[in-house]
Amino acid sequence: MAASNTTSNYGTITKTFHWLTALLILTAIGLGAVANRLPFETNEQLAFKAQLFSYHKTLGVIAFCVALGRILWAITQTKPGPLHANRKIETRLAELVHWLLYISLVAVPLTGWIHHAATAGFAPILLPIGQDLPLVPKSETVSEIFAGLHWLWSKILVGSVLLHIAGAIKHQLLDKDATLRRMWFGRNAGPEVPEHSRDWIAPLAAIVIYIGSAGIGAATGLFSHDTVTDAATLEEVSSDWEVTAGEIGITVTQFGSPVTGTFADWTAAISFDPEAEEILGDVTTTIAIGSLELGSVTDQAMGADFFNVENFPTAVFEANITSADVGYQASGMLTIKGIEVPVTLPFSLNIDGDTAQMTGQVSLDRRSFEIGQSMTDETNLGFGVDVQITLNATRAAE
Repeated sequence: MAASNTTSNYGTITKTFHWLTALLILTAIGLGAVANRLPFETNEQLAFKAQLFSYHKTLGVIAFCVALGRILWAITQTKPGPLHANRKIETRLAELVHWLLYISLVAVPLTGWIHHAATAGFAPILLPIGQDLPLVPKSETVSEIFAGLHWLWSKILVGSVLLHIAGAIKHQLLDKDATLRRMWFGRNAGPEVPEHSRDWIAPLAAIVIYIGSAGIGAATGLFSHDTVTDAATLEEVSSDWEVTAGEIGITVTQFGSPVTGTFADWTAAISFDPEAEEILGDVTTTIAIGSLELGSVTDQAMGADFFNVENFPTAVFEANITSADVGYQASGMLTIKGIEVPVTLPFSLNIDGDTAQMTGQVSLDRRSFEIGQSMTDETNLGFGVDVQITLNATRAAE
C-alpha cells in the first residue's frame, strides 16, 4: 500500500490523517456537548465538568495541529478524482462540504484556543505548552468575540461532518461504489478515474459561508459580553482626597492556577493628615460587586454561593489610618454579603505636594465571608484571596 496518493487512491499517510482527525474531532465534539450540559452546583460537579472541558480543549489543540499537518500534506499530493464526475451538482456539493471541513478543522479549534488564552480561569489545557498564546491579550472583549465565533463555527463543523458521513453512507449503501473503500486501509484499489481538476468555486463558497455566518453573528449580538447582572450604581462621595485613577484587583487560585480580576466601579472617601498624632485619617471604600471581571468565572462568581450579587450588590471597607512599622495601615471592618470581618490593610504611600500614590495588598480567606461554601476544600478553589489596591489621589481644594 503506497504512502502517497494516486489519481485513483489515497495513500497511507492521507488515510491516517483522515481517521485520526475524525477520531479527535468527534471525541472533542462529544466532550464539549456533554460538558456544556453538566451542572456545577457542587464541588464534585464542578470538578467533573472542568475535567471534561480540559479534555475537550486539549483534544481541540491536538486536532488543530493534526489538521495543519493534514492540510500541508494534502497540498503536496495528487487528489483522486471523483467517481461520478458526470454528476455535476453532487460533485460540487461534495467539494463544498470538503472545503467547509478543511476550514472548520482549523478555524474551530483555533477560535476556541484564542478564547481560552484571552480569558483566565476554568479548565486548563492539559499540555506542557502553557495557557497563553503569543499576540493574544488577556481581554474579555477578545474572549467574548472568539467564544462566539467558536460556538458559531462549531455548528458549521458539526453540519459538515454530518453531511460528510451521510455522503459516505450514500456511496456505500446506495451507489455501492469504492468511495469509502478508497479511504480505508488495505489493498482495495479504486477504479481508474481522471485526475481531480481543481477550481476556486468550492473554496470561495466555503469562505463566503464562514464570513457570512460571522456577519450574522455580529448583527445578532453574539459577540457582545452579557453579564449576569448590572452593577450597582454608586453615589458620588465627598472626600479630602479625590481619587483620580486606581484599581482594586483580586487573585484567586482555581485548579492550582492564579486567576486575576478587577472591580471596575468603586468609590473611596479619604481623609488623611500625616501630622496627626495617632489616627492619621480614615477611609470608606464602597465596591460595586457586579462590576467584577474575573475571566471565564465571572458569572459563577456572581452566584448565590459566591458573592450573591443579587442580594448583596456592594462591599464596604471602613477603616482608620495609622502608621505602621513600615509605611501605613488601614484597620477596620470589611463587609461582604452582610458579614463584617476585621481587616488590616498595610500600604505604602508617597505624597508629593497635593498628589498621593498608594499601593496596598492584603490576603483574605473566602470562608470568612461564606463565599464558595460548596467548595469545602481547595481542590477547585483556594481558600486564600489576594486583594491588590493601587490609586492616585489629589488633595481636594479647600
